[in-house]
Amino acid sequence: MGHPKKLRKKWKRPRKMFDRERIKFEKELKKKYGFKRKKEIWKLEFDFKNIIRRARKILATKDKEAEKILLNKLVKYGLINEKSNLEDVLNLKLEDFCSRRLQTIVYEKGIANTINHARQLITHKKIIVGDRIINQPNYFVPKEEEKKIKLKEKPKKDKSEKKEEKSASAENVSGEKTEEVMKVKNEETKKETEEKDIDNKN
Repeated sequence: MGHPKKLRKKWKRPRKMFDRERIKFEKELKKKYGFKRKKEIWKLEFDFKNIIRRARKILATKDKEAEKILLNKLVKYGLINEKSNLEDVLNLKLEDFCSRRLQTIVYEKGIANTINHARQLITHKKIIVGDRIINQPNYFVPKEEEKKIKLKEKPKKDKSEKKEEKSASAENVSGEKTEEVMKVKNEETKKETEEKDIDNKN
């Protein structure tokens, strides 16, 4: 057991950094699901491998309680059905986990025009999940919260407020104009007085 203050690393780098097939696969994932960095893929892959590892361990030990906990967790996040078993868990793919990200669901619901537009809306705090504003594109969406995803609406102004703003702006404009006219008149009077003084001296 490690130190309680020291957090465990939640992702791992690939062993072969220059594996051609892996790089090609990650490029396809970035394009399809709108990942910005490969580190995001590695984090998701770390969680995916942990669940597969748990499922294999449960199959070996035949722990019914642990099996129930794992299956309920995956049903909660919409990865499997209620009638699924551990074999269905082992058949899961990384793409199934990518499809449960907030960014993917926002795009699939038609809130955003493209997958990158969905990421922009989320990072700019324009997406609401239930009563919360979530600005993390990699947020793993539970099945219950999927229907609660919506776009944040702009607060509508009343007609009376709009009229007051227009009248205030009109008053400001008229006040600026009167000030300009007064300045021009003052300058003209100054010039006239200076010309009279010069004529009197001559």
